[in-house]
Amino acid sequence: MKNNGKFEDQIKELESIVNELEKGDIDLDTSIEKYTKAMNLVKNCDEKLKSIDEKISKIVTENNELKDFNVE
Repeated sequence: MKNNGKFEDQIKELESIVNELEKGDIDLDTSIEKYTKAMNLVKNCDEKLKSIDEKISKIVTENNELKDFNVE
């Protein structure tokens, strides 16, 4: 289950699911379904963050070559 929405939208949806689960007003089957969806959202957000981290850890030189970016 890939969710290709915006990172911020995925975080909002995840927060909503967590709030529902914390209330405990839903039956077990629905809880499991929402937990599974939440874990998929966490995975997708983590993948996006890792991808962004990789992109910003490189800079483009004047020759249009990618170079590792090191903060000194």
